[in-house]
Amino acid sequence: MRNLILGAIALVALAGALMAQQASMPETSADTAALQQKIRDLEDRLIALEGQVRLLKSTQATPAATTEAGTPAGSPAAAPTPAAPVATSVTSGGEQLPVYGGASAAAKALNPDISVIGDFIGAAGNSPSLPLAIQQPFQSFQMHESELGLQAIIDPYARGDFFISFGEEGVDLEEGYITFTALPGNFVAKAGKMRSAFGKVNTLHNHVLPWIDRPLVTTNLVGGEDGIDDAGVSLEHILPAPKGFFVDLTGQVFRGDAGDVFHAVNRSDVSTVDHLRVYKDVTESTNLDVGFSYSRGHSADKPGSIIPLNSDFITNLYGVDATLRWKPLRRSIYHSFVARSELIWSQRQQPGAEQRAFGFYTSADYQFGRRWFLGARYDRSDRAQFANLTDTGGSVLLTYWPSEFSQIRGQYRFTRYAENIDAHELLMQVIFSLGAHGAHPF
Repeated sequence: MRNLILGAIALVALAGALMAQQASMPETSADTAALQQKIRDLEDRLIALEGQVRLLKSTQATPAATTEAGTPAGSPAAAPTPAAPVATSVTSGGEQLPVYGGASAAAKALNPDISVIGDFIGAAGNSPSLPLAIQQPFQSFQMHESELGLQAIIDPYARGDFFISFGEEGVDLEEGYITFTALPGNFVAKAGKMRSAFGKVNTLHNHVLPWIDRPLVTTNLVGGEDGIDDAGVSLEHILPAPKGFFVDLTGQVFRGDAGDVFHAVNRSDVSTVDHLRVYKDVTESTNLDVGFSYSRGHSADKPGSIIPLNSDFITNLYGVDATLRWKPLRRSIYHSFVARSELIWSQRQQPGAEQRAFGFYTSADYQFGRRWFLGARYDRSDRAQFANLTDTGGSVLLTYWPSEFSQIRGQYRFTRYAENIDAHELLMQVIFSLGAHGAHPF
C-alpha cells in the first residue's frame, strides 16, 4: 500500500509540472493536444491507483458497527451490523464499478455449498405385504428421506459432490465422488460412490422424481430405491456426431454390490455399466432424448432366495429409455409436456433355470398452470428371480409448486400383484429445500 501511495503522489507532482509547463510555453495546437493527452493519461492512472488503494483498505480494515436509524447506540435494542466491504474496480475510462464481496468472496472458495432436502410422505389405503413382492409399502406418515448435500469446486481441474441420506432407520452415503473435468481429449472421469448411468430412473435422487414412488420395473429388476449405486470409477466422453445431435458415451466399473441385483464375493467380481445417450433438438420447443444401457455383474441372493451367497452366476441387464420434452419458448410459458418410457430386460442365471424377465413403464406429465402439473403412469414388470410372476399398476398425480424450493404432490396408485391381489393407495408428498443445491444432470 505504501508503494501505491508514493506512486500516486509522484503522478500528482508530474501532472502539476506538466500543467505548469503548458502555462509557460507558447501555445501551438500540436503541443497543446499532446500535453492534454498526457494529462488525461495521468488522470486515468491516478484514478486506477486510487481504486487499488480503496480495495486494499476495504479488505484490511475492520468493518465498523452500525445501528439502526432512530435507535440510541447504547440501548439494548441496538444490534450492531458489520458493514459489508465494497471493493472498487476502475475501467480505462476512469469509470468506477462496485465489486461486492471483498474478503468474504475469497473465503467462499474454501466453503462448500450446503443444502438439506426433506422428503415427507403420507399414505392411506390397503397395501398388502407379500413375501415375494419387492415393492415396499409406505407407512401412514414417515420422513422418507433427508438429504444433506455438500458440493464445491476443489481446484481448476476437479469438483467434489457428497449426498448423505438420513432416514428413520439410519444414515447412508447415497453418493460421494470427485469429478475430473479437465482431462485430455475432452474426457470426464469420476471416482467414488455414485448412482450408475443405467437408464433414467436409476440416476435420479428421490426428490427429483416426477412421482412419489419408483416404477415397478425399477423395483423388480434394478434394485428399487437404491438401485445400482456402488463404489467405482466412471469415464464419459462426447462422441463426434452430425450437426444437431449430441452423443454421449459412458463406461463404468463398480465393486459389484448393488442390493439384490449384484453381489461380489471376490475382488474380481466387479460389475460394469455402459450407457449411450443421443439427444436432438427437434424444434426450438421440442427435444428428444434416447438412451441405451447395458449392465453385467454376479447374481445376488435375497433373503429366502434359492441362490447361494457364493454363486458364480451372472446377471445381464439391458435397457432402452426415451424422453420427449415440449416447452414453448415464445408463448404459453406456463405450459409444458414431458413423456417418458423405459424398457428393461433381465437375464439372470441361477440354479435350476435361467430367469428372463421384462418390464417397462410409460408416463406423461402436463403443466397446465404456472405452478400446477398433472401426470399419469402405467407399469408392468416381471420379477427378476421369479419371471413367471408379473405385477401391473397405474398412477395419477397432481403436483403443486409453491416455489422452486418446495412442492406438494398427491398420487393415487393402483397395483395388481401377481398373487391376484389388488392394492389401492393414496399417497401425499411434501418436498422442501434449504440452502444451495446444485442442479442435477439434464
